[in-house]
Amino acid sequence: MDKISFGCQNSLQAAAFYVRYHVFVLEQKIKPEWEFDSLDDKKRKYFVLFKDEIPVASVRYQAWDQKTIQPDRFCVLKAYRNRGLGRKLLTAYEKQAKKDGYIFSQLTAEVTAIYFYQKLNYQIISDVFLEDGILCQKMAKKL
Repeated sequence: MDKISFGCQNSLQAAAFYVRYHVFVLEQKIKPEWEFDSLDDKKRKYFVLFKDEIPVASVRYQAWDQKTIQPDRFCVLKAYRNRGLGRKLLTAYEKQAKKDGYIFSQLTAEVTAIYFYQKLNYQIISDVFLEDGILCQKMAKKL
């Protein structure tokens, strides 16, 4: 059974870190000190999708500015991809952002994930650039 949790509890942060560590550090070889940054403080909120009580997807909840939310550190464990879980999690994220008064969503997408975001109505707004050794592009949409 799928369950999405949202908040800043230590247990939820630990679950988000578990997913991020597996995806970004182990799978993509990003240095831990780059992945876990100063934005991961005790007040930071996270969305985590649990499948049968196992954390399998996560996204950090943060604002870009007063009108724009920035889904950040969004990831799904490799074994759980292509099952609609990322879509489900990002949809919950955007619903919360609208409730909190945000009008736009802007994110940094790995080039390999561009099609995923385009299916969710995100538009490319930058040229390709390198971030943490990975090719990326900025994308945005109106919520």
